[in-house]
Amino acid sequence: MTTTPTPPTTTDTAQVAAKPRKLTKAEIRAAEAKTKLSSPWASGIAIVIAILWTVPTLGLFITSFRPEASIVTSGWWTWFTNPEFTLSNYQQTLFGSTTAFSTFFLNSIVLTLPAVVIPITLALLAAYAFAWIDFRGRDLLFVAVFALQIVPLQVTLIPLLSIYVDLGLAGSFWTVWLSHSIFALPLAIFLMHNFMKEIPRSLIEAARVDGAGHVKIFFTVLLPLLVPAIAAFGVFQFLWVWNDLLVALTFAGGTPNVAPLTVRLAELSGTRGSDWHLLSAGAFISIIVPLIVFLFGQRFFVRGLLAGSVKG
Repeated sequence: MTTTPTPPTTTDTAQVAAKPRKLTKAEIRAAEAKTKLSSPWASGIAIVIAILWTVPTLGLFITSFRPEASIVTSGWWTWFTNPEFTLSNYQQTLFGSTTAFSTFFLNSIVLTLPAVVIPITLALLAAYAFAWIDFRGRDLLFVAVFALQIVPLQVTLIPLLSIYVDLGLAGSFWTVWLSHSIFALPLAIFLMHNFMKEIPRSLIEAARVDGAGHVKIFFTVLLPLLVPAIAAFGVFQFLWVWNDLLVALTFAGGTPNVAPLTVRLAELSGTRGSDWHLLSAGAFISIIVPLIVFLFGQRFFVRGLLAGSVKG
């Protein structure tokens, strides 16, 4: 005698649906970290750090609008009791015959954008190979790439410059693009690899079952999920290249056709540091672009840098 199974009732289905899901170790650690970081003490410390970090920028901003005579005779904080305002500092910095700051703004953009795109592209391909392709010596090679982060940038300047001179590339944009890409690749590969390893393997296996190869898996499955990591490293690399002086001055030189903002900014103070009114205006102009980039990408920046830190 067989019995017909009783179909589940609406109440049983609701109880199953309402059963809480068991949290993974990664989710538990993330919740604990969020609780600690959102405590009143942590918020208070963050506010104090933010204020201390903002005060120099505020002083620079106020100084950039003060007349030259006031800058050399009193501190910027006296502006609150004796406010003075002038745009001559910015006018002379941007369009002055000796400074022509606007001429070098385009150079910085031309130097920065390829130096961000090139390492991200190469790092994505390398990170995919390290994360999802099995080949002999993979772990050893990944450790070697990771260890390259400890190599000081300064020890590579002379060897690279010698190579660029032999190739006839010295003094061009290519030297800066290649150098920044070389210096950025170890960190970029490490960040992208950690983020890729957080992606569930079931997604990759499901794509392989559907007949997808490495190219299709990379572009259709992984790449849309890698936006936080790409944006995080993009912001980091953009700030680094935009604010760089050593690499650009060493490999590209200080000629007007390739010199970035940082090279011209270093010359604004004069031989005896007497042109503070121009230096403050030029410094504030130079931080506007990276400030905008960071503000728009800060949420991706934090998410990308924390990739793999709460791995279960």
